[in-house]
Amino acid sequence: MPEKLKVSAVLPASPKEVFEAWLDSKAHGSFTGGKAKIAPKVGGAFTAWDDYISGTTLSLEKHKRIVQSWRTAEFPDGSPDSELEVLLAPVKGGTKITLVHTEI
Repeated sequence: MPEKLKVSAVLPASPKEVFEAWLDSKAHGSFTGGKAKIAPKVGGAFTAWDDYISGTTLSLEKHKRIVQSWRTAEFPDGSPDSELEVLLAPVKGGTKITLVHTEI
């Protein structure tokens, strides 16, 4: 049975800054520590963590929500992608980011 993972944290940046950094190749690579290449649009492909992660952006709600198909280099051939939902909410001191990873 596929698994689901949900984690949250508060980041000291605005939802706009987090949203834009997530979808920017250079900024994404800076905060994850691995090279990233991102086409920042619905339907755009991406790779992250030095090509270990790849997928496609499925949905965008500006400064609020990002949904991406997601897989690692370790996914077996023929297995379906998982889905990562990134939720951004303004809170005192920055942004509450919630990652909901499903179909793992």
